[in-house]
Amino acid sequence: MSRIVVLDSTLRDGAQGEGISFSVTDKLNIARALDDLGVDLIEAGNPGSNPKDLDFFKEARGIELKNAALAAFGSTRRRGISCAEDEGLRSLLGAETPVVVIFGKSWDLHVKEVLKVSLEENLGMIRDTVAFLKAAGRRVIYDAEHFFDGFVADGEYAMSTLRAAAEAGAETLVLCDTNGGSLPDRVGELSARVLKELGMPIGIHAHNDSGLAVANSMASVRAGATQVQGTLVGFGERCGNANLSTIAANLVLKMGHECLKPDSLPKLSRSTRRVAEIANVSFDEGLPYVGLHAFAHKGGMHVDAVTKTPISFEHVPPETVGNARRILTSEVSGRSVILDRVKRLDPTVTKESPLVAQVMRRLKEMERLGYQFESADASFDLLMRKAAGKYKAFFELGHYRTIGEEPTEGKLSAQALVKIRVDGEDAISAAEGDGPVNALDLALRKALVKFYPALSTMRLTDYKVRVLDTQGASAASVRVLIESSDGEEAWTTVGVSTDIIEASWLALVDSIEYKLINDIERRYKAYL
Repeated sequence: MSRIVVLDSTLRDGAQGEGISFSVTDKLNIARALDDLGVDLIEAGNPGSNPKDLDFFKEARGIELKNAALAAFGSTRRRGISCAEDEGLRSLLGAETPVVVIFGKSWDLHVKEVLKVSLEENLGMIRDTVAFLKAAGRRVIYDAEHFFDGFVADGEYAMSTLRAAAEAGAETLVLCDTNGGSLPDRVGELSARVLKELGMPIGIHAHNDSGLAVANSMASVRAGATQVQGTLVGFGERCGNANLSTIAANLVLKMGHECLKPDSLPKLSRSTRRVAEIANVSFDEGLPYVGLHAFAHKGGMHVDAVTKTPISFEHVPPETVGNARRILTSEVSGRSVILDRVKRLDPTVTKESPLVAQVMRRLKEMERLGYQFESADASFDLLMRKAAGKYKAFFELGHYRTIGEEPTEGKLSAQALVKIRVDGEDAISAAEGDGPVNALDLALRKALVKFYPALSTMRLTDYKVRVLDTQGASAASVRVLIESSDGEEAWTTVGVSTDIIEASWLALVDSIEYKLINDIERRYKAYL
């Protein structure tokens, strides 16, 4: 099968998503992460649109990319002026990227109502711009904006815009479903038609407004497209762009194509999470292939079947995309579920081993108190270690104290003081936070980081509270679930108490200890 070129637009189209704002450092770090994954092209922004993108391209000249080429993005020349006079095109050349992506209008509605130019002038703008950039030594990719809508309105004119770009020297013509409203059958049909009539490489750029961006991208590839554009995590303008983590896995594992660099698919889950972390967006754990839920199985026949024959309930092995199977545990879990989890600690155990019965007994005791481990794998891991005698506390608590204040706009609303002991040495730390739990989290990690520097990469990414007994009113027990991440992995812990701060503290401690244990085991495996 053919190799599919992957162009990631996280730094350009992704930056147009609601709530997304990258610093120059963020953009450099994302570029490195995409390069490490093996993305072919990184569409890094429009140097003519804002100073930040201009600064990025200046800084990017100093980074060495091993797999990817940077691409600057811009539009065709403005009406009524030459390319040499166009400030936007001069900015594109000034970015000094080997590749330039140019978008032009394919829909006559946009030509007449948005650009306010004649149809012929629009063709001239496309032709002149591509030729100008080619003459300057750039590889040019042409994005046919609104191609599918434009073809429905006036098919011949939409095709003529592609011919203009092709005749001027564009190396790839990208068909854009800019409004995200096309269906896969239309995308596949028109992709095949363009390929047949023009006989040159085509690509696909799909938006997700109908929930079909991935399906449309796959349909275009099946019809012959050899370049796919999107964003690794799927965020972007409005409902987002085609999710490249899903597309890349589908291309390799389902369609037999080559994409990214060889053997890089096992990095997919980590890289996707890394980009989301830098972008400071909540990671969708329901994402195909890379989310925590993608290979999660709950008690009953599914678990029994998947532990015997994984293919019975897993469409691909999770390790092929850098993910892992998760057997969700609860008080109704069968002995086989517990056995599967305990075997990760001690491969020699059997269903009849006392340890399995001990873990089940402890699990039921904890869930009777209000704990729930179905969504708190990290806390369950620690529970098993304690039952197996393979647990050692990393620190001892002296005391903690939190103080809350009436929230004031622009000011942090709480303080926390924490005293801990590590190997006989005391440490005291204070921190301010946006609420007592945030302050407590910051103070605890601040106290521990001098003993365990790896904690500097960790942060709390989600926090949930549920009241367990509503009849108890303000004295009711509460369950706190905390999700944490170090930029590469995410894990969830749980704490239960009638005191919400204590419940939060218990979950925080589990989160930190799980991180430290994981780091030790990773280093040990790397050493072996």
